[in-house]
Amino acid sequence: MNAYALARPRRLSVATLARSTGLHPELIRRFVALSLLDASRDATGQLWFAATAPVTVARIQRLHAGLSLNYNAIGLVLDLLDRIETLEAELRASRARQTTGG
Repeated sequence: MNAYALARPRRLSVATLARSTGLHPELIRRFVALSLLDASRDATGQLWFAATAPVTVARIQRLHAGLSLNYNAIGLVLDLLDRIETLEAELRASRARQTTGG
């Protein structure tokens, strides 16, 4: 862990992610099992999450509460949103190349 008190951790444990999102740790584990949330495992089998995981959890919660989607549908919606984001980035890059003559 970093020696600086204000530095963000590079990875989050299940307990830390659960505390920061207000969710039960078992629900966090369920998100991993449903492939809604990416995690890695260390040599002891403990789950670790990227520092950006709370943003993904918030997105899952918004889709679940706001649109009353079940978790299987949320997986599909997240995949589609990621694909749209990729396509939009490619379109912006293409337009930037066209305007710079590249």
